[in-house]
Amino acid sequence: MNLTKYSASGNDFLIFHAFAKKNRSEIARKVCHRQNGIGADGLIVIIPHKNLDFEWEFYNSDGSVASMCGNGTRAAGLYAFENDLAPRKMRFLSGAGEIGVEVFDDGAVESELTKPKYIDDNIDGFGKKWQLIDTGVLHLVTLDQNLDILKKDELRALRVKHNANVNIGKVDGEILRIRTFERGVEDETLACGTGMAALFLHAKEKKVISTDMVKVIPASKEVLELRVDKTNLFFKGRVKRLFSTIPNSEIFV
Repeated sequence: MNLTKYSASGNDFLIFHAFAKKNRSEIARKVCHRQNGIGADGLIVIIPHKNLDFEWEFYNSDGSVASMCGNGTRAAGLYAFENDLAPRKMRFLSGAGEIGVEVFDDGAVESELTKPKYIDDNIDGFGKKWQLIDTGVLHLVTLDQNLDILKKDELRALRVKHNANVNIGKVDGEILRIRTFERGVEDETLACGTGMAALFLHAKEKKVISTDMVKVIPASKEVLELRVDKTNLFFKGRVKRLFSTIPNSEIFV
C-alpha cells in the first residue's frame, strides 16, 4: 500500500486509493501520529463511485470521521488527477455531498464547496459574539482585530462546548487573516479551508467585506482565494505533493 503525502496551504494529508469502503480509523490514528507514525492532519482514502469520478473516506488525525475538509478536497483532487483516477475537472462524493474540483497547470487547485447552512448567529463566549455556520462541517466564527485575543485553552473550551471548529478572523484591507482550532486534530492548525469559507461568509454578512472575492491568509502564511459566484462558494490555492512511501506493514495491523 502506497501512501502519498500532500500539503494544501499548510494542512497535510496522507492519501491512498482502494477498491472498497471499510473502517480505517485505527490506520488513520497510526499513520497520522506526528511522533510514532508519518504525521498528518488527516487520512484520505479514494474509493471508486458508480456515477461520479470517485468518493472519499476522510479521517481526522485522531481517527474520527469528518464529512468535509476544504483543503482536503483540493489535495484529494490533485492526487486523483496525478494518479489518472479523474480528469482535471472532476466531481466526487464527500460526506457533506458532491464536491467539484479543478486542477490548474500552475499547481493551483480550486474546490466548489457545498452550500453553507447558517445555524446560530447569537452565541456568547469569552466576551465575544460568535456565529455557527456549517460549510460541510460546523464552524464557530468571530471577527477581531487581534487574532490572539483568546488563549488556546479558551479556543479548546469553545470547540468542546459547541462540537465545532473555532475560527477567529481579522479583516486587513482586502485580506482576511484567520486563526483556527480544529476538531479531530484538537489543536490549532496551519490552515482550514471550510473555516476560511465560514469566516468569509460571516464577514460578508456583517458587511465587513463587500466584495465577492477575497484573499485569505491562514497561519501557514500561504495566500488563498475565496469567491462567491451567485450561491456557489469556491476555494482556490496551491497544493504540493511532498513524497510517497511504502510504510512498514505492521502499522496497518
